Amino acid sequence: MRQERTIQATIFEVFAAHQIGYELKAVSDWLDGQRALLSLVASDLRREGLRPTGRRGLAAETVLRCALLKQQRQLSYEELAFHLEDSASFRAFARVPLAWSPKKSVLQQTISALRPETWEAVNRALIASAQQEKLETGAVVRVDSTVTAALMHEPSDSALLWDAVRVMSRLLRQATELPGAPAIHWRDRRRLAKCCATEIQYSRGKDARRRLYRKLIAATHATRAALQRAAARFTGLAGGAVARWRAEVDHFLPLIARVLDQSERRVLHGQAVPARDKLVSLFEPHADIIVKGSRDVQYGHKLNLVTGKSGLILDLVIEAGNPADAERLPADARPPYRPLRHPAPPDGCRRRLCQSRQSRSGQGARRQRCRLP
Repeated sequence: MRQERTIQATIFEVFAAHQIGYELKAVSDWLDGQRALLSLVASDLRREGLRPTGRRGLAAETVLRCALLKQQRQLSYEELAFHLEDSASFRAFARVPLAWSPKKSVLQQTISALRPETWEAVNRALIASAQQEKLETGAVVRVDSTVTAALMHEPSDSALLWDAVRVMSRLLRQATELPGAPAIHWRDRRRLAKCCATEIQYSRGKDARRRLYRKLIAATHATRAALQRAAARFTGLAGGAVARWRAEVDHFLPLIARVLDQSERRVLHGQAVPARDKLVSLFEPHADIIVKGSRDVQYGHKLNLVTGKSGLILDLVIEAGNPADAERLPADARPPYRPLRHPAPPDGCRRRLCQSRQSRSGQGARRQRCRLP
């Protein structure tokens, strides 16, 4: 059973006489006027087929406040759980019941259930409030880009092949433990693959490295063939565990095929693989290769941000690949949200603010257009 909001307020809701305490109190007062957001959060937390009875869970209001607290203070789930138990100001902001101390697993399970549409609704409500209080008009915007890194290690062909052997070996071990599973005979090549991947890192000379890569690629092909044979033997079996196992196999096999193809092209045949065709992680297959100027290569996603004069983020676009800023600037300069009354500058700007200025000849106000350098 989960409530939308904390009905009975506590008399111990006291914020510290500190700048952070004042900020939390201001955000808390703003959230009290946004009751519509609680319904969205409650619908995200409501699981299908769950009975509306039983033990009480965290209220939807508490989940939303904890999520905002985590984002604002840039905390991990473990740090958030500690501060909710240790800090009176954090507990007052999150409105956690007195006898409750949510663990990091509970916080992760509830906060991660919030959909992107819910976060967009929070941002829209914030922008609408800023316009209503005349803090942001949208007449002056700044467009800039940054990169958010994916949770992955530095990619290399040997590391990707070793990851592939490790993942397929895990799937083969799980297949032998499934209910009604037939006898599966396969060879564990993890030790061979790990030794080859380690030796490749410290090898010298193209011939020695190519010889090790041939052994590693052969081990990956053999493990892949064993997994395909095991998946074929599970064709007639039914059950939830078997279906989940097959879904995981169907997810990884095409990715492993891409890893094998790009490794053979790059290492054995000496071909150049375009960046848009490269797979840099089996576990984050959506990650892109981002290069900005002469800086280090980053792996993740390129973000285009539209910021108002007040510092509020008016719009955010997650790009596919690594498009040039000049290609995306006209699209980003469009009005980001309907609540904004004045449109953004038609050509936008980057690194500088575009604003209306009075011409020296007195012919009225005009909008300055800023181009990319």
